[in-house]
Amino acid sequence: MFNETMLLQNIKTLSSDAFEGRRTGTKGANKAKEYIANQFYHLNVLPLGGKFEQSFYFSSKGKSYNGTNVLGLIKGTESNEKYIIISAHYDHEGIKKGLIYNGADDDASGVSALISFAEFFKNNPPKHSVILAAFDAEELGLQGSKYFVNNSIVPLNKIMVNLNMDMISRSDTNELFAVGARFNKTLEDVILNFKQSKTVKLIAGHDGMDGLEDWTDSSDHASFHKKGISFIYFGVDDHVDYHMPTDDYENIQPEFYKESVKIIMEVCNKIDKLNF
Repeated sequence: MFNETMLLQNIKTLSSDAFEGRRTGTKGANKAKEYIANQFYHLNVLPLGGKFEQSFYFSSKGKSYNGTNVLGLIKGTESNEKYIIISAHYDHEGIKKGLIYNGADDDASGVSALISFAEFFKNNPPKHSVILAAFDAEELGLQGSKYFVNNSIVPLNKIMVNLNMDMISRSDTNELFAVGARFNKTLEDVILNFKQSKTVKLIAGHDGMDGLEDWTDSSDHASFHKKGISFIYFGVDDHVDYHMPTDDYENIQPEFYKESVKIIMEVCNKIDKLNF
């Protein structure tokens, strides 16, 4: 399905000290942006709108930032003009008080999975066109995804679904949550009827209906949801290293991570066969 060794190598690289925590507007973030675009290029992903980079400017808490989304396109085999957007954010917390916040799970895990999706589609072309979106400035208020939906390169009404990945590489309970399917009956059916893995349980929840913390607006999928676009957000419960300088590669769970990516790919495949 995809090269598991490269999946782990990509998350290890992106969460290394060399990327300085990938905070928006820093050298580390620029290095991450270039790394992702280079991976896309070598996996035959086309740049969306003529170039991989979508630059934007915003202010947060009195400070101004220049951000950059990295956007790739994989053309579908059928000319139905609908798009599936698969996303993850590549920014993190940067350096604080001399400590590097490497953000291995949050969200080098999602970005590395995004690269594996590019590899998968190279050998298994999707029916619908797919946009691979590595968003910037999620940690500063979902700024990259907000800019994307407000300045969309493709018509919003042609976006069938957003599949967003944010923290998918570790779980002490071996649980991966799928959030937001309840807003779309077709997606809900896909998740509720999904054949469960033997090692990782895919659970519909954290969507305001089960008494758990509501994650409907917790990451970049919220920008799509606010535009009325269907979404599924894949993520795990918070852990002791969440937004800590200890969120390092050494603390991810490789077997859980690889299985999680397989599950998300299988869900995507099922959705790709549908039209809604």
